[in-house]
Amino acid sequence: MKTASSNRRTLHLLQGILCAFALTCLIARAASTTPPNILFIFSDDHAYQAISAYGDPRKLIVTPNIDRLAREGMIFHRSLVPNSICGPARACVLTGKYNHLNGFYDNSHFSFDGSQQTMPKLLQAAGYQTAMIGKWHLNSDPTGFDYWDILPGQGMYYNPAMIRMGEKIKRQGYVTDIVTDLSLDWLKRRNPSKPFLLMCQHKAPHREWAPNLKNLDWSGDRKFAEPETLFDDYAGRGAAEQLQDMTIANTFTKLDAKLQTPGGMTEAQLKLWNAYYEPRNREFLKANPQGKDLVHWRYQRYMHDYLGTVLSVDESVGRLLKYLDETGLATNTIVVYSSDQGFYLGEHGWFDKRWIFEESLRTPLIVRWPGVTPVGSANSNLVANIDFASTFLEAAHQPIPTDIQGRSLVPVLHGRTPPDWRKSFYYHYYEYPGVHKVRRHYGVVTDRYKLVHFYYSDVDYWELFDLLQDPHEMRSVYGQPAYSAVQKNLHDELKRLRTDLKVPAEDPAVLRPKPKPDPTQVQ
Repeated sequence: MKTASSNRRTLHLLQGILCAFALTCLIARAASTTPPNILFIFSDDHAYQAISAYGDPRKLIVTPNIDRLAREGMIFHRSLVPNSICGPARACVLTGKYNHLNGFYDNSHFSFDGSQQTMPKLLQAAGYQTAMIGKWHLNSDPTGFDYWDILPGQGMYYNPAMIRMGEKIKRQGYVTDIVTDLSLDWLKRRNPSKPFLLMCQHKAPHREWAPNLKNLDWSGDRKFAEPETLFDDYAGRGAAEQLQDMTIANTFTKLDAKLQTPGGMTEAQLKLWNAYYEPRNREFLKANPQGKDLVHWRYQRYMHDYLGTVLSVDESVGRLLKYLDETGLATNTIVVYSSDQGFYLGEHGWFDKRWIFEESLRTPLIVRWPGVTPVGSANSNLVANIDFASTFLEAAHQPIPTDIQGRSLVPVLHGRTPPDWRKSFYYHYYEYPGVHKVRRHYGVVTDRYKLVHFYYSDVDYWELFDLLQDPHEMRSVYGQPAYSAVQKNLHDELKRLRTDLKVPAEDPAVLRPKPKPDPTQVQ
């Protein structure tokens, strides 16, 4: 028989277990109701092909720190952009709206209207401490941030000028390191009693792809595998693809090829630069390759330089994650890694972006949200940068304004995609006439098909691509009888999307062609 003392010990043990369980429940409840911190790491022109977690068959680079986010969170394989160009993509992130509603259509004609509703403003009003550090590129000063320290325009890779809360400052060093240092400094001095939104936005790997000087010899003169479409002749597609000006063969400049030295370096920095590039450039000039041999050489130089800048971005991610780990912030911080759009790494003979086609349309997106996002998960839903605003607001337990066009990814990040999640996506590119001569176009994207309308001035035609049968988008099947039903359905869906998204029938007046003067009229 049990003694009275043993019964009391059993009772005390049970009480202890119940207390521990209750405490665990309280902690879990507190964690679920405590607004998370948000660390948004945003690079410029970072191709998903240049992140090893995405498994590009060329195996161009290893990115261990970005890959860590994928192992510990969710990697998205169909993260799309509504307009594949730098400034407009950033405006979409801030507002959760397409460019025809946020007012920033292209890089050339517009400034971002900072008086409008933005996600940082809404989080700031909800008690978040907000900061924007790095590349802004919206032709106006940031609003909605307690602290901002930005690169003017595109920014410089070496010893960049910056603008801190309106004050112009010249900083010494490599731009990716500087943006990371400033981000860490802000994290260390922020108000720890408030949740934070930190937007850490890199210049890299934007053109002209100038690596950190310590990484110049990173590849050991490795020969990078080429894309199978490097010498695409654009047969099977229309005038827009043939009239563009963004090929490695014809558009690569001396500065792109590092046959010309970028400005802004100190004498000591220039010495390191010349020690690496000068002997290799002499070898190139002596060989004097022509035709396809020249394209082969340029591709190798391009990959060395572009991927070299990515190395520094990956190092930056590692430094930020280490700080979160060391300070205990990691458990309640959402970390998002993305880029303003995708980028061509020689596919179709191209660099740059702008197109509705895959390498341009798709952007990397990896999210780690401890305790919420299934570890090591992958997602193939159609998601977009217009979804970030709604996602951050819902994660912060804030209402989502009804005029925001993006949808919250919070249920997706829980591993439960809503049954009514989008099955199609609208795209619209406006920047023509402009750099690289990519014609204006809009279209609809599904998991398998793309219907595209090229319009404006000297082009007006449609294309249809079947990604299942033609994953590299080498031939349009528009008008083929076998695709007539698909084509009709996509036209109907495109019309519905343009109506639902309130897309104007015409581009804004500033983007319309000016009327030609009448030669019969007296001037």
